[in-house]
Amino acid sequence: MKLKELQEKLNLQLLNNEVDITSKEVSWAYCSDLLSDVIANIEANYLWITIQKHPNIIAVATLKDISGIILTNNTDADPETLSKANENDIPVFKTPKSSFEICGEIYKLLT
Repeated sequence: MKLKELQEKLNLQLLNNEVDITSKEVSWAYCSDLLSDVIANIEANYLWITIQKHPNIIAVATLKDISGIILTNNTDADPETLSKANENDIPVFKTPKSSFEICGEIYKLLT
């Protein structure tokens, strides 16, 4: 599924509008707040669901070539995080929903 389509269906707020989400594909999603767990288990073209908001999430996202990051519980990313996200073309979204809720909705859309 295209990331733009997923954003619209889930009503996700894009926090860094400088990135292009129209051509990015999403094949699956992974939910974790532990960076080492994400490095070990996430795959390219996945969405990452987390409450982490510091710049290290962008380093992990770039390393693993993921499609984007969703911050849950209305978490706002740090300004430095968004700057690094723009530099590395990593979309960062936020939602007021819990990680549990958004994971369930993504699962329904991708299966």
